[in-house]
Amino acid sequence: MMNRTRSPLPRRLAEQLETSSTLETVADALRPVADLLTAPPRLRSALRGEPLGHALHPLLTDLPIGLWTSSSVLDVLGHDDAHAADRLLGLGILAAAPTALAGAADWRRGDGRVHRVGALHAVLNSAALALYTSSWVLRRRGRRGAGIASSLLASALTAASGYLGGHLVFVLGSPYEQVPDASARGPRP
Repeated sequence: MMNRTRSPLPRRLAEQLETSSTLETVADALRPVADLLTAPPRLRSALRGEPLGHALHPLLTDLPIGLWTSSSVLDVLGHDDAHAADRLLGLGILAAAPTALAGAADWRRGDGRVHRVGALHAVLNSAALALYTSSWVLRRRGRRGAGIASSLLASALTAASGYLGGHLVFVLGSPYEQVPDASARGPRP
């Protein structure tokens, strides 16, 4: 009798997302937005990282995630670093826009599985960004505890979305290699 190793639950769940009809509907709704945002050829090329010879989105994700993580660390350590934590939080919010645009440019090149998983990745990131922004507003209004709670919840969404980002790259091979002809693309071996 053959011993079959069962995939971990997060992997199985991510694989189920690849064929979700609900996520197909979400991807269909997001496609025109991504098309509009990445329509200018020079912008699309820059967002894809073509001048670098490497996808830009994975590089950019480190910035908002690092800023938000640093902000949370300062929040947990205490109020002596409250202003620094708030500044890091705000900088992470600002860094999210170019990161999302680069992600949209990569997402446009994917296949249906990439579109479905990427749609949930985008929705989770958008929800996290909304919570981080709420956190920043709450802090500015003197509601620091609620702001910190909002940031911590956003961190959980960011972690879940990051897992899906890893699935997109390491399992589905997105973004596809930089090729001039879209019909020649395909997942990396």
